Amino acid sequence: MQTSLAAERNKGPILEVLREYAGAGSSGAPGQLRVLEVGAGGGLHAAHFARALPRTLWQPTDIDPQALRSISAYAKAMQVPNVLPPILLDVAQGWETWGGAQPATLDLLVSINMMHIAELRCTEGLFKGAGVLLKPGGVLFTYG
Repeated sequence: MQTSLAAERNKGPILEVLREYAGAGSSGAPGQLRVLEVGAGGGLHAAHFARALPRTLWQPTDIDPQALRSISAYAKAMQVPNVLPPILLDVAQGWETWGGAQPATLDLLVSINMMHIAELRCTEGLFKGAGVLLKPGGVLFTYG
């Protein structure tokens, strides 16, 4: 499993803010919330957040195949059943390539520590994808 001191350090403060948006579906109705995490890295955040937010169905993604293996290892080690198998995703590509996500189906689109290290076309792709994939009232949550 890939580890990051920054991910370990900021998981608590980020979770506090995520809780505000994961309290109910975009319509306020009870039920499971669909979350797509773009650039999940090693997977610590995906496993930590999904465990703390059991009403979420967490779909982690990354462009690095090694990161995908680490994400799977974290989900297995932490026994988090609401983390879906990670998918390879290049956020600079059109949303149509994002693992089958359909328009207006996501409650949250999460991106942590990606925009400041990625090319501008990745940030542009993130915002374009969010505009299509988020439900009305859905939230694009970024950090870093």
